[in-house]
Amino acid sequence: MANRKLVWTGRAISLLVSLMFVMSAVMKLVGGPEVEKGMAHFGIPMSMLKPLGILELTCIVVYLIPATSVLGAILMAGYVGGIILTNWRVGEPVYIPILIGLLIWLGLYLREDRLKGLIPLRTV
Repeated sequence: MANRKLVWTGRAISLLVSLMFVMSAVMKLVGGPEVEKGMAHFGIPMSMLKPLGILELTCIVVYLIPATSVLGAILMAGYVGGIILTNWRVGEPVYIPILIGLLIWLGLYLREDRLKGLIPLRTV
């Protein structure tokens, strides 16, 4: 029973992270003055909006498919690494992207038994 609760907790965490990424991707694909202002703040050209939105959606789809979820987590971690670097470069805090990266892997770890064999957690 405890294992089942952990799996569902992992699914919930993965879903919340995925919804954040989907919202971000849709904002990039739709555009608007606030998105343009944010991109200008980070020094990202407007021509990158649609490719970034498509990349985010692709990462999420790969992350949510059980057979490719580990690859999706790797792709999302790389994307979050770019977010961290971009925030750091302009002097914005980096703790939220780091937390998102941790939640990506925590959600997957709790819902994916294959990772428990690779990354065993031990009690002292």
